[in-house]
Amino acid sequence: MKDSKMKDLQPITLPQPVFDQCGTVFEALELRRTSRAINDKKIPLQLLSDILWAAQGVNRPHGPFEGPGRTAGSASNSQEILVYVAMEEGTYLYEPETHNLAPIAAGDNRRLAIGAGQGKFGAKAPVRLIYVVDLDKFKSAGFQEPGLYDPEIQKSYYFVDTGLIAQNVYLAATTLGLAAWFHNCNKPAVEKKLGLPLNQRALFGQTIGYADN
Repeated sequence: MKDSKMKDLQPITLPQPVFDQCGTVFEALELRRTSRAINDKKIPLQLLSDILWAAQGVNRPHGPFEGPGRTAGSASNSQEILVYVAMEEGTYLYEPETHNLAPIAAGDNRRLAIGAGQGKFGAKAPVRLIYVVDLDKFKSAGFQEPGLYDPEIQKSYYFVDTGLIAQNVYLAATTLGLAAWFHNCNKPAVEKKLGLPLNQRALFGQTIGYADN
């Protein structure tokens, strides 16, 4: 909140996702692909809402171990992956329980959500997702198995769980006529800009927009 521009960055109430999209999962799988050539055309708020709900939205009030269920599975329903949304005006945290975007950092931070040497791809894309793991979430997971406290096993869990979310985004993007690209991110810069505590680590980015063709 030290950034003077933060006062102008307001929470975003996302519209309810549209569930009667055309096409089947198998059709989306057939068309799924990575597209690095993405233009600067803005994504309508409704489509962004649909993408984020597909990523890890709440799809049932009672999931595993009495917690709410989400569209993407996680180790013991720990729900340890956080999804940040970097856009031109600022970066937001997606809050699945309320289906809202909470303002985190003002200004254009999309360049941080890309790995070294990848900046020329999708440089003007309107949205980049940033995936962050919150290791403390494992402490409150529904089933407390020993692996949740082993650093190496934790890695296998949060890498897989991120992949589940990213694939949901790929399939939703395909269905909605959007392009997507899963990639690395500038981890140290992201962690500094977002003010992440020690228990949280930046993992990957995913660019979303309209294909430049």
